[in-house]
Amino acid sequence: MNNISQIRPLLEATVKPKVVITTHHKPDADALGSSLGLFLFLQKLGLDPNIISPTDYGDFLKWMPGESAVINFEEFEERSAGLVQEADIIFCLDFNSLKRINKLGYQVQNAKAKKVMIDHHLEPEYFADYFLWTSQASSTCELIFWLIELLGQTNLIDEDIASCLYAGILTDTASFKHGSTTATTHRVAGFLLEKGAKSNRIYEAIYDNYSVDRTRFIGFCLSQKLEILKEYKTALIVVTADELKKFKIVTGDSEGLVNYGLSITDIEFSVLIIDRTVARKMSFRSKDKFPANEFARKYFDGGGHYNAAGGESKEPLEIVEAKFKEALKEFTQILTTK
Repeated sequence: MNNISQIRPLLEATVKPKVVITTHHKPDADALGSSLGLFLFLQKLGLDPNIISPTDYGDFLKWMPGESAVINFEEFEERSAGLVQEADIIFCLDFNSLKRINKLGYQVQNAKAKKVMIDHHLEPEYFADYFLWTSQASSTCELIFWLIELLGQTNLIDEDIASCLYAGILTDTASFKHGSTTATTHRVAGFLLEKGAKSNRIYEAIYDNYSVDRTRFIGFCLSQKLEILKEYKTALIVVTADELKKFKIVTGDSEGLVNYGLSITDIEFSVLIIDRTVARKMSFRSKDKFPANEFARKYFDGGGHYNAAGGESKEPLEIVEAKFKEALKEFTQILTTK
């Protein structure tokens, strides 16, 4: 499946290929970091790539080198569609299903370009021509490093590229806490630090850069909205559309909120349900023994990693909450067995 080495002739062609890089909607640090890391690297190879994000993303990611070049598909749909149609190569980063890029998925699916999927999520779809995929990687940013290494070009990694890639590794491992963190992950992170990435500054830019409204929102959710379902060792936070409006929540402000539940003693499963008006969005986080991705896929048209997944529903918020609590019953033995 992993035939990524075969793209070398495409990148080194005498006539420089037109390249588009895209990632999943509402990109996080791994999605944007891998896209920008690859973008900056391809520039060093003499190419002129374009990055298209299906949607906007949080302000806490806008410090990343090269970020000003990102094109928001929702704001520049015609321009984006034109770039996709003209592309010779499309890199699809940090997603493995075209539905993860919303309306942009149709454009990519029907483009004449060679598609390259670089991803670490489970159950990939085979829509691409070239793949670099494994669920054993900590992040897509780690995979971009592997690609650069495979091409024999790690000497081209500078502080800007290193900073983008380090950000994605840092966040997707929850500061090197998740089980996906391997010795290889640490070696890659160490190399990026040697190339100039500043771990303290990157951490501060991502985690110590919250608005007053976002900080108050987190406090409100933990004090007023957190429900502990002891019989299922589960923590649940349900947020209404009116509450989002009250705290002036913008893209990125709910990032990381679901993780708080797992810091509570005896909690094995933490869930966040948010009413985004057009749909009810769900985030699932679990400790080692509980398959969050299986739960998300079975009940809420979702998926993801074993311990970190997402889902959604078009049903009203109260029905979604009731459905979630009913679904927990099926997993009681897994959740409660020590």
